[in-house]
Amino acid sequence: MKRLIFMGPPGAGKGTQADIVKEKFKIPQISTGDILRSAVKNGTAMGVEAKKYMDAGDLVPDAVVIGIIRDRLVESDCANGFILDGFPRTVEQAKALSEILKELHMELDSVVNLDVPDEELVKRLLGRAIKEGRSDDNEETIKNRLHTYNTKTLPLIDFYKGTGILRQINGLGSMEQITDSILKSIQ
Repeated sequence: MKRLIFMGPPGAGKGTQADIVKEKFKIPQISTGDILRSAVKNGTAMGVEAKKYMDAGDLVPDAVVIGIIRDRLVESDCANGFILDGFPRTVEQAKALSEILKELHMELDSVVNLDVPDEELVKRLLGRAIKEGRSDDNEETIKNRLHTYNTKTLPLIDFYKGTGILRQINGLGSMEQITDSILKSIQ
């Protein structure tokens, strides 16, 4: 059983690595980005509201995201663990997650942080925009997302550093090298 958080800046490879690790441990990958993009695509009320923030490169309000996460963690496939991919993104969300996990009698095993330089992130995200046709990956929005990450999400490293479960991973290298580093750090 593994209860993990994968964090890092946009384009660091959280989703890719979480997809690999979930298969190894047979646990669900919970991607707030995927959940929100699906809501936007389906035109739900939450999706319409979230789209305004996503298109501007801003974070979707905590109340919306925290509610989604809590609802997801009580589903039966999370009983043997999970990977949170892209959540929490702020210290406030991390504190709310701690309360949710306490209420559900769960504990995190590891918080994996993928560290990648900004210039590499911009290159990766512009490539992804072309490949996947994502409107939220243009250069202006990417720069805003990186600024938002650096001001709101980067403080999570300090938040989790004191817990003893933070695993700092170099996000440069081949996909296999990065996966190997992650697996060694969470064993």
